[in-house]
Amino acid sequence: MRYRLTFVVGLAAGYVLGTRAGRERYEQLKKTARQVARNPAVRNTAETAALQGRQFAGKAYHSVSEKVGDRVPESVAHRVRSLRTRNVNGTADDDWGTNT
Repeated sequence: MRYRLTFVVGLAAGYVLGTRAGRERYEQLKKTARQVARNPAVRNTAETAALQGRQFAGKAYHSVSEKVGDRVPESVAHRVRSLRTRNVNGTADDDWGTNT
């Protein structure tokens, strides 16, 4: 409950501050965010983080499946398998729009 309240308060504060800043400030922030997203260093870091996340998920799945056995839900097993097959070919886009 505490986290929901914190989220709602943060959402409300963001809304109020955003409406006071106006459209000009919004466009300025959007332009800055695009420049940061296009930065090769940022893109490489995002790609590396996505790859490491997939590898960690695969290792965690194997560790958990050894301990849990066949009790891993098929939906979880399917998702991990799909992440591993996307990682094998190395050219699939991830959910963040970066290539790995």
